[in-house]
Amino acid sequence: MSREWDATTYQQVSQPHQDWGAQVLDRLELRGDETVLDLGIGTGRVTEQLLERLPAGRVVGIDGSAAMLATARERLPADRVTLIHSDLLAFTVPTPADAAVSSATFHWIADHDALFARVRAALRRGAPFVGQCGGHGNIAGVMAVMDAVAQDEPFAAALGGWPGPWNYATAEQTRERLQRAGFSVQACFLNDSPVTNARPRDFLGKVILGAHLDRLAPEDRDAYVDAVLARLGDPPVFDYVRLNWVATAV
Repeated sequence: MSREWDATTYQQVSQPHQDWGAQVLDRLELRGDETVLDLGIGTGRVTEQLLERLPAGRVVGIDGSAAMLATARERLPADRVTLIHSDLLAFTVPTPADAAVSSATFHWIADHDALFARVRAALRRGAPFVGQCGGHGNIAGVMAVMDAVAQDEPFAAALGGWPGPWNYATAEQTRERLQRAGFSVQACFLNDSPVTNARPRDFLGKVILGAHLDRLAPEDRDAYVDAVLARLGDPPVFDYVRLNWVATAV
């Protein structure tokens, strides 16, 4: 099930995600008149860049967070963007789309086989599918700190031993899953992309630790964020690893 987000803070601290989205769009070949699925549209910042590439086209944006979609709705032109509130494992579109993109979303979904099959069902034959998300080794250093703090009280009852909400797949796993779902894979690779942020506490609490905080009692959440941040160093470096793919529906 999709979780809700603090869309306002996310929009203010998520410049790295916008940069990764721009890299995804650089790998997407378009004529300019297509209908493109934006899977995990978030607040719509990357979608604005996509629309610049589609002077005669349109975007169908899908996200499981109502707050994210509300922010995207304020930003994006309603005559060129259709927004759908749906879990990405359950979405449908009335007509197969001409292309699909996704940025910084799929690592939140456990079943990538089902996810890629769902995307394939929403695309016409020959449609490009270009994306990026957290990959194998993503925030490994941050996770080690998070797990260590989770053993302490009062956090252990809720977080101790919990593996976390993410699916950080390897390039090899992803290539095989895409092929099983009905895609030809032109590229699939990992790259290191470490991040610092001018607002590290907000970035940590709102972008990385949201699912962990949901499991904690409200009165323990700030203390958990502070404890993790204190052990990350100054300035904290978030050791991101991105999983990238370029594929075509066959």
